[in-house]
Amino acid sequence: MKRQLAWMALVCGLVGLPFSVAHAQSGLASQGCGSLENAYGPYDYRTDKDKLGVVEKFHFGPAQESLTATDGLGGDLDYTLRAFPNHHRALMAMMKLGAKEKRGQANRANYSVECYMIRAETFRPDDAMVKVIYGLFLMQAGRAKDAIAKLEAARELDTRNANVHYNLGLAYADLKQYDKALESAHRAYGAGFPLPGLKNKLKRAGKWREP
Repeated sequence: MKRQLAWMALVCGLVGLPFSVAHAQSGLASQGCGSLENAYGPYDYRTDKDKLGVVEKFHFGPAQESLTATDGLGGDLDYTLRAFPNHHRALMAMMKLGAKEKRGQANRANYSVECYMIRAETFRPDDAMVKVIYGLFLMQAGRAKDAIAKLEAARELDTRNANVHYNLGLAYADLKQYDKALESAHRAYGAGFPLPGLKNKLKRAGKWREP
């Protein structure tokens, strides 16, 4: 019994992660997504703002976010996402870089684009924006059903997020689930979402109705 308790204490203590996260990340390696252990961090993008400065100064500035950096872009994004696995803007940049290079794994990145999504979700399963970005990635990959699962999970975490409702509506529309797409559209626009893409998509399908 003492040995068992000692073993559990050791696992719980890994890089300061709670036991549930340390246990969940054990599946990362089996998916080729490495470990969350890192020399700096890992830190939560939402709450550890005091740790962001040094990372963003050297590895995630405007040139990296806009993909205009000419040297080591994939490596800089990788560094940022190892220090802050749920860095929302860096996740979006990594997704865009993979699409730009037409590669599942961006040049100089340690993991596939999807691995960064998996790592972020494993690190902070309560982060609704991570699930939105993962959903966007899945939509881009033509996996609308999987995207809906992520976006519905995001909606459960943040029911008032207009971005969640908008992207969920797009995914529903792709699967021709127009009643659900319209409901999501009404919620998104009712919450002030500015882009007309979902509304226009429903209009082209003859499914738009005013709330």
